[in-house]
Amino acid sequence: MPDRPLIGVSTYLEAGVRWGVWELPAALLPPDAPEHAAAVVARLDGLVIAGGPDVDPARYGAERDPRTGPPAAARDAWELALIEAALAARLPLLGICRGMQLLNVALGGTLVQHLAGHAEVVGVFGGHPVEPVPGTRYAGIVPETAPVPTYHHQAVDRLGAGLVPSAHAADGTVEAVELPAADGWVLGVQWHPEMGEDVRVMRALVTAAAAG
Repeated sequence: MPDRPLIGVSTYLEAGVRWGVWELPAALLPPDAPEHAAAVVARLDGLVIAGGPDVDPARYGAERDPRTGPPAAARDAWELALIEAALAARLPLLGICRGMQLLNVALGGTLVQHLAGHAEVVGVFGGHPVEPVPGTRYAGIVPETAPVPTYHHQAVDRLGAGLVPSAHAADGTVEAVELPAADGWVLGVQWHPEMGEDVRVMRALVTAAAAG
C-alpha cells in the first residue's frame, strides 16, 4: 500500500549459506560501493543495519583479538556509508547486534572484542533480560525489564559521540544505545528482535518511518 513506509535492510535469500558456526537460509543484499549509499538512503523511509560478522577492529583503531572473526571489509565499508548517509538525512535507523556495534564505531566508539560466557552454544540463540534506562527512547518503547533473544560475543566499549546507553544486561553490558531525539530516531540494540515474539522495537521503527 502507498502509505506503508519503505524500510531497507542491509542483509542478503540464499539457501545453505554458511558463515562461522551458522548454516541457514539467509536473505542477503550484497554490499554496494560506499559512494552509492546516499542515493539508496534517499529512496528509503527507514533503515535497518542487520546482524552479521564481527566489525574489523582496524575500524576503531584496535589490534585484532584472536577470538575476533575474519574481516568483512566490503560489508563494513558499505554499512558504515549507509549509517553515515542515514544520520545525515535524519532517516529512522535501527542497528541490530552488529548493526548497533557498527553504529557505535561509525560515531567514533570502540568495541569489546570478546565477552566471556556469551554465545556459549554455537549457532543457537540464547536469551537474557535487559533493563531499560528510564527516560530514554527505548524505555518509552519497552518500559519494563524484558527477556530478549541474543547471540553475540562482542559489545560496546567506549560510546561513540552523542550516543547514550538506553538498556543494560544484569552484568552491566550495554544492550541498547540511542541518539537524543533532537538528532532523529536512531536506536541500536544488542539482541535480535526479529527472532523473538516481542515486536515493539520493530513496530516503533515502522511508526517512525511512517511519520517521515
